[in-house]
Amino acid sequence: MPQDFNDTESLVDEAKEYLNTRLAQFKLSFAEKTSRMAALMIAVVMSALVFFLFLVLISVAAAIAIGRWLENYWLGFLLIAAVVLLAGLVLWLAKDRLLRIPVMNGLIKIMFDKDEKD
Repeated sequence: MPQDFNDTESLVDEAKEYLNTRLAQFKLSFAEKTSRMAALMIAVVMSALVFFLFLVLISVAAAIAIGRWLENYWLGFLLIAAVVLLAGLVLWLAKDRLLRIPVMNGLIKIMFDKDEKD
């Protein structure tokens, strides 16, 4: 009988150790996936800011060039504003296909990507 008690106690200790190891593995996996998502979001935001600055500067340059060509600066800026508005409307209408779905797929891939070690 004492041997059965020792075996049971040993089994309980091993089960506790296994659960603690699995919990630690889950925490590490969660931390890795969270940090990968944060890094991806930071990279996307920084890239978007640089791209936005590029678009603003190229739009101003194009507006000045068109204004010189038409000999009327405000008309150049008005034409560029119309082009930007049209591009914004197209992006708004296609936002699901161009933005929401790729972002969701990227986040799902990060969250449910199996490690090579598993």
